[in-house]
Amino acid sequence: MIRYGEKIAVGVSGGKDSLVLLHILNKIANQNNYKLIAITIDEGIEGYRNESLSIVKEFCNNINVPYFIFSYDELFGINMDEAIETRPSKKTTSCSICGTFRRRALDLASIRIGAGVLATAHNLDDYLQTFMINLFSGDVDRIGWMYPQPIEYHNGLKKIKPFVELYESEIVFYAFHSGIAFQSDQCPYMHESIRTDFREFFNNLEKIRPGIKYNCFNSMNKLSKIVKTFKKNINVKNSCLICGETSTNQICSVCTTIQMLDLDKKNYYD
Repeated sequence: MIRYGEKIAVGVSGGKDSLVLLHILNKIANQNNYKLIAITIDEGIEGYRNESLSIVKEFCNNINVPYFIFSYDELFGINMDEAIETRPSKKTTSCSICGTFRRRALDLASIRIGAGVLATAHNLDDYLQTFMINLFSGDVDRIGWMYPQPIEYHNGLKKIKPFVELYESEIVFYAFHSGIAFQSDQCPYMHESIRTDFREFFNNLEKIRPGIKYNCFNSMNKLSKIVKTFKKNINVKNSCLICGETSTNQICSVCTTIQMLDLDKKNYYD
């Protein structure tokens, strides 16, 4: 996933997964001569990011890793609280809007700081939940994008997910064992998404059938690879006709969301 001497942007939210990822990458950075830079995205949810921003700042200072904060306001001209009020229908969930903006924000932030690699802390549980969300929403094309391998996009940025085979519970245990303090506040909009239901479903199933999450993960990978192979429109080299960023469709999800929210995005597109 990481080559000798690369400059790596690490998406750090202040939660357990991202802080553990930064902690581990920092431990092996010297041997591999790569440079780490932490990136935190401020969604603009009143009262939610205050704790995490403080945690990330202290953590990065303690391990001498530079960090940068980018906001939705800065990048898209709107914060999440405003987006929730602006959306035309509650059928478009807050998690859908936030996830779309967050992915693009991490890309833009990584490029702005000159990183060639973006590392995020998505774990096995995250992947299972996302797969089920795509499956239940009928978004088959996105399933083809989920095959967990490093992907290099046309803008030169490589995305990696080092924790993709780890259970969320294992990461929590590591955080507690290592004395890593992480954000305790939960997003106030999290219950709008079906993701919470899938999380509870898989956790309950794992208690009854230990190891079933990993079996499902392996099956998901096989299905994802099949979809990616046979769906001709799944091509990371396709570009959005409006902004030029990577997209499976003619218009990317970010531009579609911006149009839905009826934003003036002259600065973003410039």
